[in-house]
Amino acid sequence: MAARENMRVTWRLLFTVVAMFIFAVFIMPPIYDVFCEITGLNGKTGNQYQAISAEVDTSRKVKVQFLATNNESMPWQFKPMQSEIYVHPGEEVEVKYFASNPTQQDMVAQAVPSVIPFKAAEYFHKTECFCFNNQPLEAGGSTEMALRFIVDIGVAKSVNTITLSYTIFDITGAATEQTLAQN
Repeated sequence: MAARENMRVTWRLLFTVVAMFIFAVFIMPPIYDVFCEITGLNGKTGNQYQAISAEVDTSRKVKVQFLATNNESMPWQFKPMQSEIYVHPGEEVEVKYFASNPTQQDMVAQAVPSVIPFKAAEYFHKTECFCFNNQPLEAGGSTEMALRFIVDIGVAKSVNTITLSYTIFDITGAATEQTLAQN
């Protein structure tokens, strides 16, 4: 009888572990993305912003810092060409990032942005960004990638520094599968 009870407990635990895995991998990420988009937490920035004529607040400047990191499986060199700049709220600015593929194979990357402080994310508007599209790069190739943005004039006066961080991921396999599926 004890062996039967042990087997039942073992199956229940195994089922619980599998259910937790499915929840963590497939269900939680979309829920988290929606939560971050609604609340502005985690520094998620929105999609492409359509610039409109607006006043520029020349009475103040905000320091914007640029960071770049690679996902652990991404072998590219990836970095901002400037580590920081000062911008007037309302002013559209362009900066560039550099990427180099040192491998012997063509690859495709995707950059994912994050803004800190989180409360500034809704005031950081990208009008053009390499993060909007996949970035293919030939073996041994390099490129400069443009980012155009505006720090909204409505950003809190207490925000003196905004840090924009990109993490770049290797999506070669997924991009190849998507291309095959479209053909």
